Amino acid sequence: MFRSEIVRRHTRQAIVGGVVVGGGAPVVVQAMTNTDTADVEATVKQTYELWEAGAEMVRITVNSAEAAAAVADIRARLDALACPVPLIGDFHFNGHKLLAAYPDCAAALSKYRINPGNVGKGSRRDEQFAQMIEFALRYGKPVRIGVNWGSLDQAVLARLMDENAGRAKPWDADAVMREALITSALESAGQAVALGMSRDDIVLSCKVSHMQDLIAVYRELARRCDYALHLGLTEAGMGVKGIVSSAAALAVLLQEGIGDTIRISLTPKPGEARTQEVVVAQELLQSMGLRAFTPQVTACPGCGRTTSTVFQELARDIQDYLRQQMPVWRSRYPGVENLKVAVMGCVVNGPGESKLADVGISLPGTGEVPVAPVYVDGERYVTLKGDAIAVEFQSLVNEYVEARYGLGEKLKPREPRTIAVKPIA
Repeated sequence: MFRSEIVRRHTRQAIVGGVVVGGGAPVVVQAMTNTDTADVEATVKQTYELWEAGAEMVRITVNSAEAAAAVADIRARLDALACPVPLIGDFHFNGHKLLAAYPDCAAALSKYRINPGNVGKGSRRDEQFAQMIEFALRYGKPVRIGVNWGSLDQAVLARLMDENAGRAKPWDADAVMREALITSALESAGQAVALGMSRDDIVLSCKVSHMQDLIAVYRELARRCDYALHLGLTEAGMGVKGIVSSAAALAVLLQEGIGDTIRISLTPKPGEARTQEVVVAQELLQSMGLRAFTPQVTACPGCGRTTSTVFQELARDIQDYLRQQMPVWRSRYPGVENLKVAVMGCVVNGPGESKLADVGISLPGTGEVPVAPVYVDGERYVTLKGDAIAVEFQSLVNEYVEARYGLGEKLKPREPRTIAVKPIA
């Protein structure tokens, strides 16, 4: 199946603070803060950073009276910063009490996340779940019913284990666990509907930690319902491991048209920005051809022909620069997210890749003439040489963005020529 042939499965459509989820709308990128929500300043700062990086919804923990009391202030401060990102309240154990005690919190949130495994036990479970749904109805908020492998409703699991014991050919333990996740989500959604909630206002998730389990659970969940679905490994891990695990699992499901919102639940390295999870989610969707968020840079991996590090440094600098410009460019230059830039390191694939990009440069490899031809819209535009090629190339990229996306025109091809670039003092 080619990228252009990916067909999104029909799902119901929820509106979360003005963001459309499901119903064929583009897959939405979600992120979550790791600040103490009671720390208003820190939570506003991190939420704003996540939004500026491209998060389209941000989930915050609401676990205490202090956190609930802070939510309305957080919303007001974000509004003052012209940051419209919807806030999702993540509730466990005491959500019914917090929503009752802090109506400003209930009103300020755009969606409530409810974990069926953590809303109470026995008869209290149904009563407290119903209270949260009633608050959602009162304030006109959609809900995500988020089932989690690590906090599964034990009553549902016990019931299904008893049923499994009576089978002629019992399922293995993992299969029973997966079925318990799906059953918990669907039965809880059914209870919400019975309480008066529209099916369009319900998003489901069934999160696990392992790739193959996630794929199996969501395939079956998508087969058995038409609710909008939120995808993500519940604990993806740190660094490369977390990125690869999440991308491998979510790409399979997205390719099959399953999923309406995604989150990459990375464990940040010490000192690493929380925004990394947003960047990974965007790169996943963009690499699959499902969304476009920021100009893409094609760069060769390097080999014995490219012993110089110039092309590596230029590719890094250009990619960082383009991403940094997007908060401004997004509104100033509509469509710039589709820009394609190539930074190549030798003559083998350099000219070809550069011609396929909107703007491309082919730097000299080992033993090659020390010049760098630049191609614009498939045509050789100029040749650079000297010690400040990176500066001149960045200037050319800016010129292209202004000409194409600012005025709706393409740069006029120049007669191929050489620019000897002098170092900047």
